[in-house]
Amino acid sequence: MFELRDVITLLWSLCIVLPVASFVHQLGHTVMAFIFGGRGSFTIGRGKELFTFKNLTVKRLYFLDSFCQYEGLKYDNRMTHALVYGGGALFNLLSVLIVNLLIVLGVFEPHLFFYQFAYFSSYYVIFSLLPVRYSDDHPSDGMAIYEVLRHGRKCDPID
Repeated sequence: MFELRDVITLLWSLCIVLPVASFVHQLGHTVMAFIFGGRGSFTIGRGKELFTFKNLTVKRLYFLDSFCQYEGLKYDNRMTHALVYGGGALFNLLSVLIVNLLIVLGVFEPHLFFYQFAYFSSYYVIFSLLPVRYSDDHPSDGMAIYEVLRHGRKCDPID
């Protein structure tokens, strides 16, 4: 049952853990773009800009949304674009596996943070790969992968 004391846990998970999982997701897109010779940048949040550090912009409502933009892939073909679109889900999946491995090896102690991180990262993997359109110019990563592999259409920005 949800109690008043659970509000702190809810705020912790929405204001800290979810943005960390979002950061990992967008970092995955950016790293994949870099691997294929491109440049990427990503934004965490909506609203007024809080700060920019290199390719990362954080906005005031940092827990609401995130997206990535990339350009100039040296290896520019359907497969490389699909891998960039899938890079976010791949990084979320790998991060969950790495965290679990570190817990099993005794490097990390089991903690609610890691449980919530695994939960939100799994959420990102599942829901980002569903092939849906949020709007005409805003596809999910799964839809972007489908569009580029099937029709050669590239999508920018990506979630």
